[in-house]
Amino acid sequence: MTDRQFKKGEVIFSEGEMGSTLYQIKEGVVTIYAGYGDSEQQELTKLGRDDIFGEIAVIEACPRSSTAVATEDVTVLEVGCEEVMDYFKTQPAMVMKIMKSLSGRLRELTDDYADASVAVKAISDSVDKEFGGALIERIMRFATEYKRSKAADKLSAEAERILKQSGHADGYSSKVETYDKDTVIFKEGEKGDCMYDIHSGAIGIYDGYGTPGEKLLTRLSANDFFGELGMIDNVERSCTAVVMEKDTILEIIYASDIPELLEKNPDKVRMILEHLSYRLRLLTGEYMNACRLIYRVNEARNKDGIGEGLKSETKGFVDEMLVVRSLKL
Repeated sequence: MTDRQFKKGEVIFSEGEMGSTLYQIKEGVVTIYAGYGDSEQQELTKLGRDDIFGEIAVIEACPRSSTAVATEDVTVLEVGCEEVMDYFKTQPAMVMKIMKSLSGRLRELTDDYADASVAVKAISDSVDKEFGGALIERIMRFATEYKRSKAADKLSAEAERILKQSGHADGYSSKVETYDKDTVIFKEGEKGDCMYDIHSGAIGIYDGYGTPGEKLLTRLSANDFFGELGMIDNVERSCTAVVMEKDTILEIIYASDIPELLEKNPDKVRMILEHLSYRLRLLTGEYMNACRLIYRVNEARNKDGIGEGLKSETKGFVDEMLVVRSLKL
């Protein structure tokens, strides 16, 4: 860990480069950009004292998704991959700050994805008709978003493999409980205050559980986390979680447990951060898939018309888009 200084206008890191450090601002202001230096450059946010940036690349060893520029002379604490857990142990509040940041971005992106899904459904319903002005405005919004983005955020197969291989039950555990099959862990609409780590067994995530329209969105198994947005932000659960196998073992983790986990089982905290980062990149990919589809519809509409293959693809997307609700637990 070391202090570094950057002059006003200096690029701290660039979009697309591999990252191996995160930064905590000690003095000054940093601006985060998408497409920095391009004609469609977009300012994403400004950060100040004690804010952290660049954490995704450290948590998941992936390319930078944006460019960081010193808005004025800046001093930052630079923390390398191999130092990050020691850094968190000395400043446990920073772990929750990063989790809250990732959670906020997940919720915002889920809302953006929902808006894009509404646009895709409107396109599917109106594909054989003239598009109205409001729909054209929606199409242009998401087509522009896709055009601005150089590429969807690529998911790392290696990152997914590592997440699935991680032994969540290893080391110190917080509060561990065993549940019978069909036990409801939490219900859609309830306020959340904890997350769960599956040590063994299986959990089903449902939309409309117990109603005629009940739908199983996803099945989770050992070494999966769920419910973390409830723990981080105390938000309402977007789905219902139900035990699917007898003697399913869950670890229950509250925000107040994080400092103790940092001391006794830091790998668990690292896994939670990796999981949040992975979910954010997964949802980014789904959102960009929706924007890409809308972009292609717009291009086809302006050229030769929307063919049968693109119509079918649009309808298929509408059928699957509800599944993303399971990402907002």
